[in-house]
Amino acid sequence: MSRPDYGPQRIVCLTEETTEWLYLLGQQHRIVGISGYTVRPPQARQEKPRVSAFLHAKIDKILALRPDHVFGFSDLQADIAAALIRAGVAVTVFNQRSVEEIVAMLWQVAALVGCAEQGERLLDGMRAQHAAMRAAVQQRLQHGARRPRVYFEEWDDPPITAIRWVSELIELAGGQNIFPERACEPLAKDRVLPDAQEVVHRAPDLIIGSWCGKKFRPERVAARPGWQDVSAVRHGQLHEIKSAHILQPGPAALTDGVAQLHRLILAWMDGPGRPAAGAAPREDGDA
Repeated sequence: MSRPDYGPQRIVCLTEETTEWLYLLGQQHRIVGISGYTVRPPQARQEKPRVSAFLHAKIDKILALRPDHVFGFSDLQADIAAALIRAGVAVTVFNQRSVEEIVAMLWQVAALVGCAEQGERLLDGMRAQHAAMRAAVQQRLQHGARRPRVYFEEWDDPPITAIRWVSELIELAGGQNIFPERACEPLAKDRVLPDAQEVVHRAPDLIIGSWCGKKFRPERVAARPGWQDVSAVRHGQLHEIKSAHILQPGPAALTDGVAQLHRLILAWMDGPGRPAAGAAPREDGDA
């Protein structure tokens, strides 16, 4: 005798990460509406109606879908959540800002749809991927390489530095975020650099851009006044990771996003960051 399914049957996802996760769990049949910004997985845009942006949603359109649960993200969607709650809809708004919180969110969503064990298996795969990255980095450190200093830019005008989960993924992938003190600020306005020359002073080896909603332009970054003397600019170490891969606080960041960070960082450690011939290995295995 099969167990009754008490999980939500008609879910609206106001952001992409829960949509992608439900597809990975094989539970896409439960989704009845998605965010217009959803690009992962690509088939979701063809299969599911788009009912929201990030800060705004079509409440009447959502209600017409008769959802029994809505998933949202962050305090920025509080007004949307309040309107849906007043209309009698069950709403869960996650506020994950760290890698640990992302993992917790993914586990909770899996549990809500009766897929806790499957979710745990997928998370175990991500943990294994991360462990392999740490081992690859440690091997290079033991042979005298150093971690690159990384400037990650979420937006260019004004410059906005990396949010917490991105900062943590930079460290996991083998780098050092040059603005770790700003990463703990959950709001983008609190991660704005009042003086872009601070990047010059902190001398990044790698510059990684992920301008949300538009293409990263390395030539514009390199042309900023005073930035010509930055090591990353001198050596052409300016790279893009698309925002859908790294600024989504869900499966994308923990898989494709961190993998791209890792590849860029290892390439630097195997190139400019490689120790000079005859250099002694680091005793502590770190920079």
